[in-house]
Amino acid sequence: MVKRAVVAGLLMAGLTLPAGARAEAYEVAVLQGLDKVTARVTTLEAPVGELVRFGTLEIIARTCEKRPPEEPPESASFLDIWEVRPGEPAVSIYRGWMFASSPALSAMEHPVYDVWVLDCRRTASTAEPDSPSDKSP
Repeated sequence: MVKRAVVAGLLMAGLTLPAGARAEAYEVAVLQGLDKVTARVTTLEAPVGELVRFGTLEIIARTCEKRPPEEPPESASFLDIWEVRPGEPAVSIYRGWMFASSPALSAMEHPVYDVWVLDCRRTASTAEPDSPSDKSP
């Protein structure tokens, strides 16, 4: 059922899968977020089914699918995005498929933030930011 939705979304985008091509499910959606106020761009790793936060947004990637390497590149993720402000109920601002090759096709409309899909990965990266104690004087 999910694969049918990806194919339907690709067809809607004017993109087509060759006969027999199948997208594979991955465990982590790699997203990029832009804070339009500060002009800061952040790369987010969103494990499928887990909540990640970006500013006042809460994002859950429901699935992330990617074509195999022998096919034309395409990554797509089904996202639920809410805005959560202190003292106010959460407001759903986006629910749907986003495609890495066509970010404007199904863009999230928000005055402060942009979020788009970059890729899908098998696992989250294990790299952690350097701590000040790791650096030599």
